[in-house]
Amino acid sequence: MGKIIISENVSLDGVVQDPTGEEGFGRGGWFRQLGEKDRAAWAELELREALGAEALLLGRRSDAWFAARWLSRSGAWADRLNSLPKYVVSSTLHEPGWSNSTVLKGDVVKEVLTLKQELAGDIVVYASIQLVHTLMEHDLVDELRLTMCPVVLGAGERLFGGTGERKPLRLLDSRTIGDGLALLTYERNSRSQRGA
Repeated sequence: MGKIIISENVSLDGVVQDPTGEEGFGRGGWFRQLGEKDRAAWAELELREALGAEALLLGRRSDAWFAARWLSRSGAWADRLNSLPKYVVSSTLHEPGWSNSTVLKGDVVKEVLTLKQELAGDIVVYASIQLVHTLMEHDLVDELRLTMCPVVLGAGERLFGGTGERKPLRLLDSRTIGDGLALLTYERNSRSQRGA
Protein backbone atom coordinates (compact mmCIF):
# COMPACT_ATOMS: atom_id res chain seq x y z
CA MET A 1 0.00 0.00 0.00
CA GLY A 2 1.21 3.50 -0.82
CA LYS A 3 2.04 6.03 1.84
CA ILE A 4 0.98 9.69 1.52
CA ILE A 5 3.87 11.97 2.53
CA ILE A 6 3.29 15.72 2.91
CA SER A 7 6.58 17.57 2.31
CA GLU A 8 6.36 21.31 2.97
CA ASN A 9 8.53 24.34 3.65
CA VAL A 10 6.95 26.15 6.58
CA SER A 11 7.66 29.33 8.53
CA LEU A 12 7.93 29.00 12.30
CA ASP A 13 4.35 30.23 12.63
CA GLY A 14 3.04 27.67 10.15
CA VAL A 15 2.77 29.80 6.99
CA VAL A 16 3.24 28.00 3.66
CA GLN A 17 2.01 30.77 1.36
CA ASP A 18 4.28 32.12 -1.38
CA PRO A 19 7.70 30.95 -0.18
CA THR A 20 9.39 32.12 -3.41
CA GLY A 21 7.64 35.50 -3.64
CA GLU A 22 6.06 34.86 -7.05
CA GLU A 23 2.41 34.89 -5.99
CA GLY A 24 2.12 38.53 -4.95
CA PHE A 25 1.69 37.88 -1.22
CA GLY A 26 3.10 40.90 0.64
CA ARG A 27 5.18 38.72 2.95
CA GLY A 28 6.18 36.24 0.26
CA GLY A 29 9.72 35.32 -0.72
CA TRP A 30 10.65 34.16 2.76
CA PHE A 31 12.30 30.95 1.55
CA ARG A 32 14.65 32.92 -0.72
CA GLN A 33 16.17 34.60 2.34
CA LEU A 34 18.00 31.41 3.29
CA GLY A 35 21.78 31.38 3.14
CA GLU A 36 23.67 29.32 0.55
CA LYS A 37 24.60 26.56 3.02
CA ASP A 38 20.97 26.11 4.06
CA ARG A 39 19.77 26.08 0.46
CA ALA A 40 22.42 23.53 -0.58
CA ALA A 41 21.56 21.25 2.37
CA TRP A 42 17.84 21.62 1.59
CA ALA A 43 18.41 20.76 -2.10
CA GLU A 44 20.33 17.63 -1.10
CA LEU A 45 17.50 16.62 1.22
CA GLU A 46 14.93 17.18 -1.54
CA LEU A 47 16.94 15.11 -4.03
CA ARG A 48 17.07 12.19 -1.58
CA GLU A 49 13.33 12.50 -1.02
CA ALA A 50 12.63 12.50 -4.77
CA LEU A 51 14.86 9.47 -5.29
CA GLY A 52 12.89 7.60 -2.64
CA ALA A 53 9.46 8.54 -4.00
CA GLU A 54 7.21 6.28 -6.03
CA ALA A 55 5.08 9.17 -7.32
CA LEU A 56 4.01 12.78 -6.74
CA LEU A 57 0.48 13.89 -5.87
CA LEU A 58 -0.35 17.51 -6.69
CA GLY A 59 -3.13 20.00 -7.04
CA ARG A 60 -3.78 21.70 -10.40
CA ARG A 61 -2.00 24.97 -9.60
CA SER A 62 1.05 23.20 -8.17
CA ASP A 63 1.29 21.04 -11.27
CA ALA A 64 1.43 24.16 -13.46
CA TRP A 65 3.90 25.92 -11.15
CA PHE A 66 6.32 22.98 -11.01
CA ALA A 67 6.02 22.24 -14.74
CA ALA A 68 7.00 25.81 -15.59
CA ARG A 69 10.14 25.52 -13.46
CA TRP A 70 11.34 21.91 -13.81
CA LEU A 71 10.71 20.82 -17.39
CA SER A 72 13.53 23.01 -18.73
CA ARG A 73 16.04 21.95 -16.07
CA SER A 74 18.52 19.09 -16.12
CA GLY A 75 20.63 17.31 -13.53
CA ALA A 76 19.88 14.50 -11.09
CA TRP A 77 17.13 16.30 -9.17
CA ALA A 78 15.34 17.67 -12.24
CA ASP A 79 15.67 14.38 -14.11
CA ARG A 80 14.13 12.50 -11.19
CA LEU A 81 11.25 14.94 -10.68
CA ASN A 82 10.47 15.10 -14.41
CA SER A 83 10.47 11.30 -14.75
CA LEU A 84 8.39 10.48 -11.67
CA PRO A 85 4.75 9.52 -12.22
CA LYS A 86 2.54 12.43 -11.17
CA TYR A 87 -1.11 12.42 -10.18
CA VAL A 88 -2.89 15.77 -10.40
CA VAL A 89 -6.16 16.26 -8.52
CA SER A 90 -8.48 18.53 -10.52
CA SER A 91 -12.05 18.64 -11.73
CA THR A 92 -11.23 21.17 -14.48
CA LEU A 93 -7.80 20.21 -15.83
CA HIS A 94 -7.66 18.23 -19.08
CA GLU A 95 -3.98 18.35 -19.96
CA PRO A 96 -1.52 18.51 -17.04
CA GLY A 97 1.52 20.70 -17.59
CA TRP A 98 4.17 18.45 -16.11
CA SER A 99 5.49 15.36 -17.86
CA ASN A 100 4.33 11.85 -16.96
CA SER A 101 1.11 13.10 -15.31
CA THR A 102 -2.35 11.62 -14.87
CA VAL A 103 -5.37 13.72 -13.89
CA LEU A 104 -7.46 12.39 -11.01
CA LYS A 105 -11.04 13.59 -11.48
CA GLY A 106 -14.00 12.89 -9.29
CA ASP A 107 -14.11 12.45 -5.54
CA VAL A 108 -10.67 13.31 -4.12
CA VAL A 109 -10.93 10.92 -1.19
CA LYS A 110 -11.91 7.95 -3.37
CA GLU A 111 -9.24 8.77 -5.96
CA VAL A 112 -6.49 9.02 -3.34
CA LEU A 113 -7.59 5.83 -1.59
CA THR A 114 -7.46 4.01 -4.93
CA LEU A 115 -4.02 5.46 -5.63
CA LYS A 116 -2.78 4.29 -2.23
CA GLN A 117 -4.04 0.79 -3.07
CA GLU A 118 -2.37 0.75 -6.50
CA LEU A 119 1.07 2.07 -5.51
CA ALA A 120 3.48 0.49 -3.06
CA GLY A 121 5.86 3.33 -2.13
CA ASP A 122 5.94 6.94 -1.00
CA ILE A 123 3.47 9.27 -2.71
CA VAL A 124 4.89 12.74 -2.01
CA VAL A 125 2.76 15.88 -1.95
CA TYR A 126 4.56 19.21 -2.54
CA ALA A 127 2.83 22.59 -2.08
CA SER A 128 -0.86 21.93 -3.04
CA ILE A 129 -2.18 23.41 0.20
CA GLN A 130 -5.89 22.93 -0.57
CA LEU A 131 -5.19 19.28 -1.35
CA VAL A 132 -3.16 18.97 1.87
CA HIS A 133 -6.09 20.34 3.89
CA THR A 134 -8.44 17.79 2.28
CA LEU A 135 -6.03 14.91 2.87
CA MET A 136 -5.54 15.91 6.51
CA GLU A 137 -9.27 16.31 7.10
CA HIS A 138 -9.94 12.79 5.80
CA ASP A 139 -7.01 11.14 7.63
CA LEU A 140 -5.25 10.18 4.40
CA VAL A 141 -1.84 11.55 5.42
CA ASP A 142 0.60 8.96 6.71
CA GLU A 143 3.61 11.22 7.29
CA LEU A 144 4.47 14.92 7.46
CA ARG A 145 7.97 16.18 6.59
CA LEU A 146 8.18 19.82 7.58
CA THR A 147 11.22 21.94 6.80
CA MET A 148 10.93 24.76 9.30
CA CYS A 149 12.41 28.06 8.12
CA PRO A 150 13.71 30.50 10.76
CA VAL A 151 11.19 33.26 10.11
CA VAL A 152 7.90 34.37 11.66
CA LEU A 153 5.60 35.98 9.10
CA GLY A 154 2.62 36.87 11.27
CA ALA A 155 0.14 36.42 8.40
CA GLY A 156 -0.54 34.17 5.45
CA GLU A 157 -2.12 30.85 4.59
CA ARG A 158 -1.12 28.23 7.10
CA LEU A 159 -0.32 24.58 6.68
CA PHE A 160 -3.06 23.48 9.01
CA GLY A 161 -6.42 25.00 8.19
CA GLY A 162 -9.42 24.30 10.34
CA THR A 163 -10.07 20.61 10.80
CA GLY A 164 -13.22 18.92 11.95
CA GLU A 165 -11.44 17.16 14.79
CA ARG A 166 -8.12 16.82 16.56
CA LYS A 167 -5.31 15.26 14.50
CA PRO A 168 -2.77 13.62 16.83
CA LEU A 169 0.73 13.13 15.41
CA ARG A 170 3.82 11.33 16.66
CA LEU A 171 7.34 12.72 16.19
CA LEU A 172 9.53 10.31 14.19
CA ASP A 173 12.62 12.45 13.71
CA SER A 174 14.02 15.95 14.13
CA ARG A 175 17.30 17.24 12.78
CA THR A 176 19.10 20.34 11.66
CA ILE A 177 19.51 20.98 7.94
CA GLY A 178 22.35 23.35 7.05
CA ASP A 179 22.80 26.06 9.68
CA GLY A 180 19.27 27.27 10.29
CA LEU A 181 16.63 24.83 9.05
CA ALA A 182 14.92 22.14 11.11
CA LEU A 183 13.41 19.04 9.54
CA LEU A 184 10.56 17.65 11.63
CA THR A 185 9.05 14.32 10.61
CA TYR A 186 5.74 13.20 12.07
CA GLU A 187 3.43 10.27 11.47
CA ARG A 188 -0.28 10.03 12.10
CA ASN A 189 -0.95 8.66 15.56
CA SER A 190 -4.14 6.73 14.87
CA ARG A 191 -4.04 4.91 18.23
CA SER A 192 -4.23 8.25 20.09
CA GLN A 193 -7.00 9.47 17.79
CA ARG A 194 -9.20 6.46 18.55
CA GLY A 195 -8.90 7.18 22.26
CA ALA A 196 -9.84 10.85 21.82
